[in-house]
Amino acid sequence: MTELDETRAKWIQVRDILAARIEDGAYPPNSRVPSVVALTEEFGVAVATAQKALRGLREAGLTRTEPGLGSFVIGPNGKSS
Repeated sequence: MTELDETRAKWIQVRDILAARIEDGAYPPNSRVPSVVALTEEFGVAVATAQKALRGLREAGLTRTEPGLGSFVIGPNGKSS
């Protein structure tokens, strides 16, 4: 389990970790980011916290959500598959 700092909001920490993974290429363009369930398991956070982190990525323009499919990293052309 990835440990989080108790002094900062957990959703922000999860969002920042995922954003760093996107920037580092761990999640390349058009790839699916981990699901809410996977995030709750990896970080030990509540479902609402994982959802808020994913929403933060989407609002930052790093991902897009496709209903029923999940969240995907936005590619260089602004699209995901």
